[in-house]
Amino acid sequence: LEEAGKLVKSGLKEITLLGQNVNAYHGVSSDGKEWTLGRLIRELAELDGLERIRYTTSHPNDMTRDLIQCHKKSKKLVPFIHLPVQSGSNKVLKTMNRKHTREEYLSKINDLISARPEIRYSSDFIVGYPGETEKDFNETLDVMNYVKFDSAFTFKYSSRPGTKASEFDNHIDERIRQLRLAKLVELQKIHTLH
Repeated sequence: LEEAGKLVKSGLKEITLLGQNVNAYHGVSSDGKEWTLGRLIRELAELDGLERIRYTTSHPNDMTRDLIQCHKKSKKLVPFIHLPVQSGSNKVLKTMNRKHTREEYLSKINDLISARPEIRYSSDFIVGYPGETEKDFNETLDVMNYVKFDSAFTFKYSSRPGTKASEFDNHIDERIRQLRLAKLVELQKIHTLH
């Protein structure tokens, strides 16, 4: 807060809170009170002269009710969230060890929409993960069609030595991974342009 205050006094109009999983931010202050990302955002919003607050990157599991309420109550908080889902298939998410389900993810999206209807999203997707079926891939397309992300970082799975997935024996053929990625990118283009 001290650093932000100094920057705002020098003319800064926007602050972006940045972290690998920024919405997991927490700690205890010298007065013994817990600080969450929601509390930090509320405190920053009190700075005269600060016009916009952003944060990135979020994890669905740490999108708390408190943080969702910040989107409802703080007009300085930009109505945009990068919230990676990775896949729309619960089976694939479990195999990826992502710790959230499709239903939990969409529930967070619905809560955010209820809090601030104009909110927009971006996300990350990986297609062709080992064991991904056509049904699994279509579930990912369903999530894209439901949320209608403004943008997305899209990737086809590639094996990396030393990872658990590299040891799986059900890798998807490169041609299929490429076709799925092309279809995903094409759908995202439609959503981006509308």
